Amino acid sequence: MRRQLVRKYGRLGKFLVVGGTGVAVNTAILFLLHQVAGLPVVVASALAVEVAIVTNYLLNDRWTFDRRRPSLRRFVQFNVVSLGGLLLTTTAVWVLTTALGVHYLLANLVGIGLATSWNFAANVYWTWGADRRAARTSRTAPALAVAASTET
Repeated sequence: MRRQLVRKYGRLGKFLVVGGTGVAVNTAILFLLHQVAGLPVVVASALAVEVAIVTNYLLNDRWTFDRRRPSLRRFVQFNVVSLGGLLLTTTAVWVLTTALGVHYLLANLVGIGLATSWNFAANVYWTWGADRRAARTSRTAPALAVAASTET
């Protein structure tokens, strides 16, 4: 039990560290695209989020979830989950900047905060949890087949 808690919270800690890296990447890209390149803030935000998604996937896959090689399936799943985070982040940026007059970088941080809980839960369960569920199924399938064959 204690080992599971350490692993779970250790994984959450790593996910948050990677997320912090993603915040830095996202914020820098957002600043460059909006302030320097002159893109509209919502477009710049969406692009900045995708750059951070790629960075976060690679770091999480290797470090947080200890996978040896990246997987196209996990990358696609991570992107789908992150689409929810993108929608949360961009909506927050739009609402906070247009309706409430919040500075776009602060609004961006609020959006990232909202997306973090969604991203962690969905990725642990679906993106990387699918690997564990498949491994359990493949380990128990032969035992079930043997059990079924001995019953008849």
